[in-house]
Amino acid sequence: MKFIVLCTLLVAAAAQESTYNNRYDNIDVDEILKSDRLFKNYFNCLMDAGPCTPEGNDLKKYLPDALETGCSKCTEKQRETGNKVIAWLIENRPTEWTMLKSKYDPDNKLTERYREIAAEAGIAL
Repeated sequence: MKFIVLCTLLVAAAAQESTYNNRYDNIDVDEILKSDRLFKNYFNCLMDAGPCTPEGNDLKKYLPDALETGCSKCTEKQRETGNKVIAWLIENRPTEWTMLKSKYDPDNKLTERYREIAAEAGIAL
């Protein structure tokens, strides 16, 4: 589920015509994932449970569109980052993953739509 392909991938997303803005593509996602504080800040932003950074606001704003369109406006870097974040969430933060899925995919339709694509990326949904 290319869903949080997005989580931090779209930390990069201010929309342009054909792709999301790539201004955040060089953010060190590993640093965010390794830091409980940074991770929690982004997670709380996405869950409407805390304030958002400008990057978090962009992610929250464009995440629903990216999910619905199969990340069709994402850069290759954003897709790679999203896959990395999804795999990390599933393995390391299953509770938060479940909460994000409940908010952004309450009917499980995106999970089903992206199951095969995720499997190709080595992600078991």
